[in-house]
Amino acid sequence: MTTTRRYDIDWLRVITIGFLLIYHVAIVFQPWGVFIGFIQNDVPDVNIWTPMAMINVWRIPLLFFVSGMGVCFAIKRRSWKQLLIERTKRILVPFLFGIFAIVPIHIMIWQNYYNQDVVYEPFQGHLWFLKNIFLYVLILSPIFFLLKTYKDSRFTRIVKRLFSSPLSVLVIMVFTVSEALILQPEQYTLYAMTTHGFVLGLIAFFFGFLFVHSGETFWPMVLKYRWLFLFNAFSMYLGRVFYFGLEGTNIYLSIESALWIFAIFGIGYKYLNRPSKILSHLSEGAYPIYIVHMIFIYLGSVLIVPMDMSPLMKFMLLTVFTFAGSYLCYNFILKRINWIRPLFGLKPKVKSKTASNTQRIEAIKS
Repeated sequence: MTTTRRYDIDWLRVITIGFLLIYHVAIVFQPWGVFIGFIQNDVPDVNIWTPMAMINVWRIPLLFFVSGMGVCFAIKRRSWKQLLIERTKRILVPFLFGIFAIVPIHIMIWQNYYNQDVVYEPFQGHLWFLKNIFLYVLILSPIFFLLKTYKDSRFTRIVKRLFSSPLSVLVIMVFTVSEALILQPEQYTLYAMTTHGFVLGLIAFFFGFLFVHSGETFWPMVLKYRWLFLFNAFSMYLGRVFYFGLEGTNIYLSIESALWIFAIFGIGYKYLNRPSKILSHLSEGAYPIYIVHMIFIYLGSVLIVPMDMSPLMKFMLLTVFTFAGSYLCYNFILKRINWIRPLFGLKPKVKSKTASNTQRIEAIKS
């Protein structure tokens, strides 16, 4: 296994969560938004959904791939008990807190906007993927630690050879296409709180782990063939735009999704694998920002949707409002109040002994 920190994987997690925010804002301007609990603009703009349809086939699977990669890096320096404790603090605690203290807020904003009885309703809402990630860790940890123990096993050698070839994308397709054929989801991109979303995420999480476990064989491959993967993925997307009305069959979408993900990993490895102060700041804040962003989408919708302007202008304004509100909330509240930090998966700040000694000396001098 590689031991070097992979900044591109951190960037991909941050960027993917950013796309998830934009995707949720776009739902406000779709004619079906209100039916899944969003405040809906009176005049929909289906054109906004054209780029969202491109993102939609890989946004959630990519996040699960990246999460599986993170576990592979994490177990290098953790026992299984340490991993479970760390993931409980980082994922399970924010999930449970969000059910009772975050999601009900935007539900009540929706109820008030549509003149319904405002009722407190604990619900997992957009935090469902945190629950899935935690369950994947519980389910797959025995396999992961077995692979860690026998890192030179025959299976690992096979994995290394397999992921050194661009044809390895076919292996991912075999699993994702089989999942689509067996479960036959009514809508492939409906991942939230569905059996399809859970199983697809489990597949992505497992293979994300294997990509890192394979060492250095996978990354040179996706780097070399990134434009081939991208060309085929984008060609399939154009096929949906011009021939399938953005939808496509489950099999079609599962194949396109795998091509996008391999292309993204190759492009990320080429251009994003370098340290950055911005990345250090955003990487810690990615999950807290995602946890609170729906509140700002709903608050922004209350303010912006009634305005007299084009749907596209409202979409851009609401996007800015959501990003700005979520970031400011994280930067000035969530990360600065020490007792709040653990509720959003952040480690409590601990004053160093050096700082404490310095404070004592300054107190004596004064």
